[in-house]
Amino acid sequence: MYYSVQYYTFVWKTIPMAGRPQIFSEDEVLEKATQLFWCKGYEATSTDELLSAMNIGKSSFYNTFKGKRELFERVIENFVNQSVAALQKDIEAGVDPIRSIRNFFGKLATSPQSTHQKGCFMGNTIVELSNIDKPLENMAIRRLKKMEQLFHDQIKKGQQTGQLKTREDPAVIARYLITMWNGLNITRRMYPDPDCLLPLIEMQLSILK
Repeated sequence: MYYSVQYYTFVWKTIPMAGRPQIFSEDEVLEKATQLFWCKGYEATSTDELLSAMNIGKSSFYNTFKGKRELFERVIENFVNQSVAALQKDIEAGVDPIRSIRNFFGKLATSPQSTHQKGCFMGNTIVELSNIDKPLENMAIRRLKKMEQLFHDQIKKGQQTGQLKTREDPAVIARYLITMWNGLNITRRMYPDPDCLLPLIEMQLSILK
């Protein structure tokens, strides 16, 4: 029986090839993996649970991430980039450096209640992996220090322009803000309400005068 070229082209396009990787958006699967890791932690999250949550097959998973550990590393990097994106945006837009820090903490307070209940993803990771996986723990620490460096640069800029009167060492203030961030991420589990959190943030940010 004779079949036209068009017929074979149709069959080739409509029948999946064996082992052909599934096409997916990396941003979408990273976000889904982030939510699962954030809720359950690194150790308690299985590869099968990740595949189900991300809605991808094993071949696509291992072709892209090589395994759960590499996926987690990508998730951490992506999460921190998203977390500091608003602060970076204010910095690049030339917003008052002290206002940019206040905006950053204000957005923490106004997060959805479901996010409040999960606390800080980086803080959770550091606590969970402190005695289990030092390299991953150190990776999370380095990402928090990236946030600390942004605080430091903005505080120093505020002092240089006269917008910040305190002469306290910018490095000390930046570490204070990271300490504040870590503490707030526990407190917001207790009080997942902007009306409770915003006054606390304002009180603690009174150092920025």
